[in-house]
Formats: sequence, C-alpha cells, structure tokens
Amino acid sequence: MKVEGYRIHAWGGDLHWESFDVGDPGPTEALVEVEACAIGLTVLNWMQGDIANDPELLPRVPGHEIVGRVRDVGEGVTSLSPGDRVVAYVYLSCGHCQSCRGGEDSMCRNLGGYLSVHCDGGYAPFVVLPAQNLLPLAESIPATDAVAIPDAIASPWHMVRTRAQVHLGDRVAVIGAGGGLGVHMIQIAQLLGAEVAGLEKEETKLSMIEDLGAVPVAVSSFEELGATELWTDGPTVVVDLVGREESLSWGLGALAPGGRMVVLTTFREIDFPVEPREMVIRQLSLLGSRYTSKAEVMEVSELVKGGLIRPVVTEVVSPDGVPQVHQALRDGTLRGRAALTWSG
Repeated sequence: MKVEGYRIHAWGGDLHWESFDVGDPGPTEALVEVEACAIGLTVLNWMQGDIANDPELLPRVPGHEIVGRVRDVGEGVTSLSPGDRVVAYVYLSCGHCQSCRGGEDSMCRNLGGYLSVHCDGGYAPFVVLPAQNLLPLAESIPATDAVAIPDAIASPWHMVRTRAQVHLGDRVAVIGAGGGLGVHMIQIAQLLGAEVAGLEKEETKLSMIEDLGAVPVAVSSFEELGATELWTDGPTVVVDLVGREESLSWGLGALAPGGRMVVLTTFREIDFPVEPREMVIRQLSLLGSRYTSKAEVMEVSELVKGGLIRPVVTEVVSPDGVPQVHQALRDGTLRGRAALTWSG
C-alpha cells in the first residue's frame, strides 16, 4: 500500500513528507489505520537518537503514542479482528520471558526495541505493528484524548503508583509539570491522595497547573529555590521530568528525610553528584522509572473512560501542522500533549 506521511532519514535530521510503501502484515502482525498520534517531547528526543541511533534503522516514521483501528491481521493472529479499536504499547517486548510473564513487560529480557525507533510509528496514516502490542480501547474515548493513554498517562501511573508508591499524606514536587507527562502526573498523584506542587520555568503553563489543583511554582533558577518554599518539611517525593544537572541536584537535595526521588529522562551524558553519606543519614531513595506494563495501560484506559483522569491535549493538528508543534516543543511553550489526527 502506498501512503504519504512523515519520515526521518538521519538521527537528528529533519522530518520529510513523502510517499512510501506500507507492507501487508506478516505472521503475528496487524495493519492499523491510525486515527491519531500524540506529539510530545519524547518524539523529538527519540528522533534525535537519544534512545537508539543506529543508521540501519532508517528511514523511520516517528510517533509512538498511537490510536487506531485494525484493518487486517497476519497469519496466526487470533487476538485481533479487523475493526477492533486499539492503542499501541510502546515497548517491543517478547511476551514470553520471565519478566513479561510476570507482568513487567517494560523489563523484557529480550526487548526488541521501541515503537517508532525500531519499527514505524504513527506519523503516517497506516502502520504495521506486532499484534501483541495492540491493546483494546473503548469506543467512547475520543482519539485525540486517547493518544495520551499509552505513555503520557500510563508512564506517570507506573511511576507514581508502582515505583514511588505515592500515598495519602505524600508531598509531591513535579519538575517540568506543564508538559505532557507532568500534567497527568499531577492528576495521578492527587488521585492517590498526595499534595502536589508543579514546578515550571515557562510562566504560561502555571495557570494550567493551578487549574489542575496543584500549587504552581515558577522556577527561574534552581539555585534560588528552597525546598521549604514548597512545604515546611520539604517534599516526600520529587519527580524530575527535566533531567538536567541543576534540576536533579535540587531534587535530591530538597527531599524530606525518607523521601524518594524518581527520574524518567534518558538524555546522554547527563550526570549529577550523589553523596552516599547523605543518602544514608537521610535514608533517601533514588529511583529510575522505565515505562509501564500492558496491564497498567489497560488500567489507565479505564480511569480515562471513567473520568477519573482527564487527558490534557491542548493542540490538535492535521499533518501540515506537525512542524509548528515541534517548534513549540523546542521552545517549551506547548502545554500538555498535542495530537496529530488522520481523521480528515
């Protein structure tokens, strides 16, 4: 099938709008007609080669947060039928190792890579994906809301509930709270009973953070921001969605005794000092949070369906609007997530 969509031909290179072939689904695969695909900072990071940069993987169609409808299935696929509405799970996990069978799909021991890096993504109207990566989606959730489910909501759900184990009484500081993960992190932490402060350098995002029920905190310099400005005893949990030396150092230093800091970024060549003595004396925890499980994607899908989490998708564009959204991401002005729609 000949389609028109966006591809990159070099890691760190520009998007190219072009015509190319999408093949028939092979055994264990399905052809998906894309309804919509999220546009977020992770797309740009992965296009830069931050997660993998092998030239042999190119050209590649970006876009990993995909909502669509199954149009055809390959030989041996019994879990899906044409017409099924689905969201895509991002990690190309094997499905049969100990981690996958134990419900920890993102820790797959035979990981085949990442959707939109090691196989094509949703910046084209059709894509062939592994059938096991396609999870059911309720018809009642609009496609441009649902694009936030598989990453922008599911990743914070895994981080907040499973990794940091946020609970009633926690005080959570979210660094980079106005972005696609941050706006949903706020909602999830509150859902689990925590107080939340949202830290942002982009002042245009502060009102949105306040509207979500968090305390908005303008950050022009981490050197000038004291932990007690948020809470007298400091935060019990710090989530760093910025991933720079200054934000990481501030976060670890700001924690209350017994606190947990969680990092989610994968930028290369970023480092910050960690003093073991302080970690012991204050009994701190420094946690990485990878991705989420398929079960957790299904859980947040139900939370969205039930209205307990509201997807924050502030820009919906047709294909010709994608470059402008990418620029807004680079400028730091996009609030929440954006969505590319292929619905016409």
